[in-house]
Amino acid sequence: MRRFYKTTLMAAVLLAALAIGALAAEKMMSVSVKETPLRTTPTFLGKIVTVLQYTDRVEVLEERSGWARVRLSGAQSARSMQGWVHMSALSKKNIVLQAGDSNVQQSASSGEVALAGKGFNEQVEAEYKQQNNLDYTMVDRMEQFTVSVEEILLFVEEGALSLDEGGAQ
Repeated sequence: MRRFYKTTLMAAVLLAALAIGALAAEKMMSVSVKETPLRTTPTFLGKIVTVLQYTDRVEVLEERSGWARVRLSGAQSARSMQGWVHMSALSKKNIVLQAGDSNVQQSASSGEVALAGKGFNEQVEAEYKQQNNLDYTMVDRMEQFTVSVEEILLFVEEGALSLDEGGAQ
């Protein structure tokens, strides 16, 4: 009987250790877009601390209203940095460039690598447009527009909009 209790206790300790390890592993995420800003606050108007790149690994410290407070540290950064990233820019998958950064950059841009990782490339886009008889002229023109942070803040001020945390109700 004593052996049964010891075995059961050891099994429970092992399962607890595995569960703790699984929870710790879930807190690590990869940047799944070409680049995304790391901000001081969980809003699209928060001050930018730095810009994270495709495949950067971050530790998720907290989640709030579609945003994650993350820590970037280790080989990717000279010092540990914390900030907020929108969850849409993160993936639970560990994204790794197999061919090595220098070789990959010579043959494809980081944007192309990010899109290819999602199964999308110029050929797929061209086939989709042709099959569905779509005209993306205006979308292509809109992609050329840029709006500075100063212009956004002026828009917010003139419109008497709230700068509450992004996604908050």
